[in-house]
Amino acid sequence: MTGAYVPRRDRLWFTRSRRYALFVLRELTSVFVAWAVAYLLLMIAALAGGGYDGFVALARQPWMIAINGVALAATGFHALTFLNLAPRATVVRLDGWRVPAWMIQGGNHSAWLLVSAIVAYVVLRSP
Repeated sequence: MTGAYVPRRDRLWFTRSRRYALFVLRELTSVFVAWAVAYLLLMIAALAGGGYDGFVALARQPWMIAINGVALAATGFHALTFLNLAPRATVVRLDGWRVPAWMIQGGNHSAWLLVSAIVAYVVLRSP
């Protein structure tokens, strides 16, 4: 007697649908989000430990600029898709009235823009 039939797995299943491809792409952006957090922690450690000049020298390398550019784009995509999916995961009711998805999504995007503007103002203002 032979073993049970096990069909071959399709390793490129996500390429069959745009929706699946975007799902996998969003999950892969988590790696760049983790890199952004690690980079920020390295910068804080360099500031605290007195090795900031070495960190700046490393940050000026073209390959590091390229990695951080890709990480910025991936993190932006990750945040955007997260905010777009929030109305599907969160049901908000006010006095029995369900808040429409576009209001939740619009509030999320507005808050993101406001916080980004505040951070940009603090970082870019002249001393």
